[in-house]
Amino acid sequence: MTTTPSATSGIADDSAELLPIATGARTRAALRTLIRPDRGRAILGLGVLVGATAVGLLVQPLLGRIVDIVADGRPADALTLPVVLLLVVAVVQGVTTTLGLTQVARLGETVLARLREQFIERALQLPADRLERAGAGDLTARVTGDVARVAEAVRSALPEMARSVLAIVLTLGAMALLDVRFLLAALLAVPVQALTARWYVTRAVTVYADQRVANGAQQQQLLETIGGAVTVRGHRLEEQHTEKSAARSRRAVELTMRSVHLVLGFYARLHIAEYIGLAAVLVTGFFLVRDGSVSIGTATAAALYFHSLFGPVNAALVLLDDAQSAAAGLARLVGVTDIEESTGLKESTGLKKSAVRLPYQRTGSASEAAVTVDAVSHAYGPGRTVLHEVSLTLRAGEHVALVGTSGAGKSTLARLVAGVQQPTGGTVSVAEGKTAPSVVLVTQEVHVFTGTLADDLRLARPDATDADLRTALATVHALEWAEALPEGLATVVGEGGHRLDPARAQQLALARLVLADPPVAVLDEATAEAGSAGARTLERSAEAALAGRTALVVAHRLAQAVAADRIVVLEAGRVVESGTHDELRTADGPYAALWHAWSGSRAAPHL
Repeated sequence: MTTTPSATSGIADDSAELLPIATGARTRAALRTLIRPDRGRAILGLGVLVGATAVGLLVQPLLGRIVDIVADGRPADALTLPVVLLLVVAVVQGVTTTLGLTQVARLGETVLARLREQFIERALQLPADRLERAGAGDLTARVTGDVARVAEAVRSALPEMARSVLAIVLTLGAMALLDVRFLLAALLAVPVQALTARWYVTRAVTVYADQRVANGAQQQQLLETIGGAVTVRGHRLEEQHTEKSAARSRRAVELTMRSVHLVLGFYARLHIAEYIGLAAVLVTGFFLVRDGSVSIGTATAAALYFHSLFGPVNAALVLLDDAQSAAAGLARLVGVTDIEESTGLKESTGLKKSAVRLPYQRTGSASEAAVTVDAVSHAYGPGRTVLHEVSLTLRAGEHVALVGTSGAGKSTLARLVAGVQQPTGGTVSVAEGKTAPSVVLVTQEVHVFTGTLADDLRLARPDATDADLRTALATVHALEWAEALPEGLATVVGEGGHRLDPARAQQLALARLVLADPPVAVLDEATAEAGSAGARTLERSAEAALAGRTALVVAHRLAQAVAADRIVVLEAGRVVESGTHDELRTADGPYAALWHAWSGSRAAPHL
């Protein structure tokens, strides 16, 4: 299996090429695209919230009316109408606010679900080498922390922000209706608030973006240290890795504390703005009442209006904190969804982008090529070319074994044929079959998904019947142990369920291959994890699964190569030999050397 140096050594690579982050303009454009299918719901939710906010603005004039009634010494029964109206306003505002926020929340959840689907779809399509260059920590941080941050903003910040902005605009308009001088007095707080918002935003964008990157680097270091624990201990690198983990953790903590200090300074400036505005409104009310321009009740309503702005103004500005953090997370998610589908490579990698996978071409007869690899090259980065203009043709129904020393490029070529990665030079074309997909890849890294054994098998063919599942299991010699499970096909496997050993997990993967029924199958050391005891069983299972298909097999054991129709020997990313086992063994070339080295310590199979 071809891996990057960091994956094999367990040492984090500080020069990892992180997945792209979308620009602000691109993020906003993506957001508009996500909302577009639900414009009706957005308009409805906004309209209902406007109505709810407008109704709520009747509270302050009604309270001012009560003040005037008391100040004028009117009878107590004069208070009945304004009090009843206050109750009506409360009920109507409560109902309409609930309806409006519900629509906004549904809109947010729908958009979030759409974004998640696009993110997962594109993440699953990313070439393996692109993920290896970025490191698992970067993608993990995006799919966990960034998604969670955006989800939190959608569920709480978005509805509250919408309501706060509406309340601010309509309240200022109501103050102008009372007396425009009240509005002018209230606006004295705006310069301080605007400067506060600008001061905060210009700093928060950088801090939160850096914080997300630092968290991703921290997760990457932890994943690589834990994943390579055996190597770390074997090379006595515990102290070095501990220091690297501590350094990245300190960086993450440092950025977190910077964000805390930023928020504290933000709140302090907001309080100053509140004092300035409220003092200005009260002083203005005092002079207007003294001059007889307005009543005490009107001045009271103006003061209450401004006081009611404390909540929405502070909420709107405070939500900038969540908005900036969510925007940083959203930009990282959109960055992944925008990665080019054709190659998965950015211009900055320095790799050629001319190589694209050819459309599937139909083959009419068994004599025609099922797979054509034409002058294919592949590099995992500048100066790290692993395949050099490899050309290879697999005839329909032919079984070809790839052999070579570790690092020869076998797994890379297998991935290119399977379409998991794209070549950086040359082309790969695969004949179209009657089933989809046309090529299925089975590697030594098999995942058993959580669920019943039947559900795990149906990942390959959702419409498969129980009889189909049993036939597939029987084909790979796995039906006996499958039916012996506590609940047979209904037994829960995977995380928290019945544990399958590596050999059985690999047989499960081969049964999925049978169910998918592709014309071309690629096996990348698919029997390597079984160990010597299960090797022969898995080899029998693999042989049965490949029957009737065109197959490219990365041979972990040379016994697998013996049974192949043809053997292709790779050396330093180039094809150096091709032929049958007998032809290559007698040619006294690289394959013969590999065969003698392999068979010298064990009994050679009977030929």
